[in-house]
Amino acid sequence: MKQPIQAFNKTHLRINMTITLYGIPNCDTMKKARKWLEQAGVAYQFHDYRKEGITPELVAGFCSQLGWEQVLNKRGTTFRQLSDEQKATLNADNAVALLVEHPAMIKRPILQRQDELHLGFSDAQYRALFS
Repeated sequence: MKQPIQAFNKTHLRINMTITLYGIPNCDTMKKARKWLEQAGVAYQFHDYRKEGITPELVAGFCSQLGWEQVLNKRGTTFRQLSDEQKATLNADNAVALLVEHPAMIKRPILQRQDELHLGFSDAQYRALFS
């Protein structure tokens, strides 16, 4: 026997609007993103890779949604210090392990809002996201 449909009650509706900003605190782009969010009055949680760590599952999620080539920061010193062999053999299969081992190679910031991920920071990008 089917249960009767109950009346919609807003108190039972729980929307998680938590915003998480992933990165490292001393990065200039991270500082700009954090300052923008604070000045706009946007509440967020900051996930510091160095203090809180990062799991293979989280990095795999970043790579799955954004693409590993986009998540990998090839302009940073950590990437440039890799051997030529490591750079040449980098692919989707080993990128996650490398990014977990060297979180400084993850492009910053990554902003998570509900199920959406947004990579990088620009004033225009954040205005569009939060308008």
